[in-house]
This record gives sequence, structure tokens and C-alpha cells, in this order.
Amino acid sequence: MSPTSHAAPLRELDLPTARGRFAGLRNGNAGAAPLLALHGWLDNAASFVPMAPFLAGYDLVALDLPGHGQSFHYPADAEYSLFSTLLDVLAAADALGWTRFTLLGHSMGGAIASLLAAAAPERIARLHLIEAIGPLAAPEDTTAERLRDAVAKRRALDGKRKRVFDDPELAVRARMQTNITTLDEDSARLLVGRGLNTVPGGYEWSSDTRLTLPTAVRMSETQVADCLRAIACPVRMVMADPAPPYIPPSMRDGRIACVRDIACTVLPGSHHLHMTHPREVAAALRL
Repeated sequence: MSPTSHAAPLRELDLPTARGRFAGLRNGNAGAAPLLALHGWLDNAASFVPMAPFLAGYDLVALDLPGHGQSFHYPADAEYSLFSTLLDVLAAADALGWTRFTLLGHSMGGAIASLLAAAAPERIARLHLIEAIGPLAAPEDTTAERLRDAVAKRRALDGKRKRVFDDPELAVRARMQTNITTLDEDSARLLVGRGLNTVPGGYEWSSDTRLTLPTAVRMSETQVADCLRAIACPVRMVMADPAPPYIPPSMRDGRIACVRDIACTVLPGSHHLHMTHPREVAAALRL
């Protein structure tokens, strides 16, 4: 799809739900097909700003997922999990009045979208994935080790303070250096611009520090495959070349084989190729 001269600008979204208050961005194209966009780990709704002109035919809502961007954080005695995030996304869709909608997910957002399409197939019309197909998996024989690590690091986190940047430019540089793959400066600026809060002495990340902790329990590859086989809607996905380390081509192809209606396109680029090559990604996803 090409950007149009009448593409609506993205506006701030304030969305109260039964589970918390979401922030996000919306193009305000009321009456168009609903499209809910879910960003990657430690990113935010600004991840989809470059693609927005190519999504003018939709009522686009890009959420800040819980603990990210400017959305609500979980209470101090709660923990983040994929299951809880599925309930969060459905609560957001309910608050928007959307009974059935299309999902667009990048990286972690794609993992969440994949599982939601399996868990609530009656709600999802189509699924568009960028650099993801299902969640990260782990062998069953690493379960105890993973639990020990997660418990120890969660307990050690209590009382720790976030880093304070005296200049937002330092946050941009830090964001460029801590990504799975190279993140260009323009993309980093978009994400950092929405991902900082002003505090005494400077700026700190708006994201919840608990999001940086290791996942206590992961599905096995067999469990992931079972979820992928349960996806009933059409799926279109884009992967970058070189492949991300967490989904090598052999794993990607095995997961693709589990989905009944799926088309995959591989494009040259890095992990955030939807930000650096939005036109090509939108075209490949047939958006």
C-alpha cells in the first residue's frame, strides 16, 4: 500500500480499561478496518510511526504495552507474563469497542499476537508478524535453572534505582547500543522520545525495570507448535536477512510449517526493518 495525501496524522490515545490505563497512538480513521499494532520488548508505540503512512486504509491503534512507553505499570506485587499480556490486549480491544480486528506485531509484540490468535481465534481476523512467529521457547530440562535465575534476579531488583540521564542524547546512544541487532539513530530517537520520563536530575526510562528480568517459565518448542497449529486466520510475516539469533532459519521454517495459512517474505535489513524500510514491509505484509 502507498501512503496517501489524506493519511491521518497519529494522535495520542488515552484508553482506560478494566486492567489499567493504556497510552498509545491512533490515526483517527474511524470506520475503517481496525488494526491493533503491538511493539517489541522495551520499545513503544512509536515503533509504528514510520509505517503509519502506509496503513492509512485502517483504523490504526498502536499501543504502549503495559510497563512500556506511557502506559500503566503492574502493581508492585504483580509480575509480567505473556498470559497476563494477552488479557491486557483483549481489554484494550474491548475498550476500543472492537469485537474482531487485525493484529500487527513486531518481535515480542508478534509473539503476543501469535498466542492471542491461538487463544481467542474468534477475535482475530488477520495476523501480520514482523521478526516473530510465536514466543521464545526453552528446553524442558532448563526449567529449574531458569526458575532459580528468575527468582534470584527478581529479589535482587527490589530497591534498585533506574539510571538517570542528564541529557536525552545519552539515552539515544544507550538505546542504539543495547538492541538485539543494530538500531539506527533515527529509529532510536523515535523510541527514546516516547520512552523517557523527566525526573529530578534529568531523565529516566519510562519502562518498568521488571521487564528486563529473565522469564521464569518458557514454553517448549512442542507447546509453541501446538499454539501455532491453533491459529485459524490468515498469517503474513516478514523476517529480516540476516535472521535474528532467537529464530534461526531452521526454527522459523519449522514453525511456519505449523500454520495452515501463512506466507513469509524475507527482506534484507535489521531487526527493526519496519522502521527503516516501512514501505517494503507494508507491501510484503499486503497491508
